[in-house]
Amino acid sequence: MRVYKLATKIAKQENADVKIVQLAALLHDVDDIKLSPDTYVTKKNAVDFMTINKIDGKRIEAVCKIIDEVSFAGTDSVVPDTIEGKCVQDADRLDAIGAIGIARTFAYGGSRGRKIYDPEIKSKMGMNKEEYRNNQDSTSINHFYEKLLLLKDMMNTTERKKLAEHRQVVMQEFLNEFMLEWEGKM
Repeated sequence: MRVYKLATKIAKQENADVKIVQLAALLHDVDDIKLSPDTYVTKKNAVDFMTINKIDGKRIEAVCKIIDEVSFAGTDSVVPDTIEGKCVQDADRLDAIGAIGIARTFAYGGSRGRKIYDPEIKSKMGMNKEEYRNNQDSTSINHFYEKLLLLKDMMNTTERKKLAEHRQVVMQEFLNEFMLEWEGKM
């Protein structure tokens, strides 16, 4: 719901089609490859929802295109070619960073049995889409370096770049403190 609210606010500021942005923000995860690999290609869950709710075909097509473009895919990440896609992508990325991003990282890592940190497991930088998706031997701390700290520079809109800068500082301060404590210096 945070992505939906933020995307709606961004859409209004950017004079984007709010309905398309809201639908894409609401539905961008329902056919995510990690959560629904069987419907990822067809966007069946999103299409079914929009069809039942009598959304016109052009909007369904626009929303499905945004869903394809929104997710982080390492070096293969794309910049959406519509302002609506950029609004949803920025909202999704902002939700992944900062204090909430820190909480999400450890909640997700814990749900997958991922280690919090292991100095023997090095971060893998510059991964493409396939390498990123198949990166099973990582840690929650590595995730900051492999993805989250990269998002600030991937924002599409000026105002969201400013928000991302602040959230970047929050994450960096957390990581600095974590390392001090890990090494027994605090």
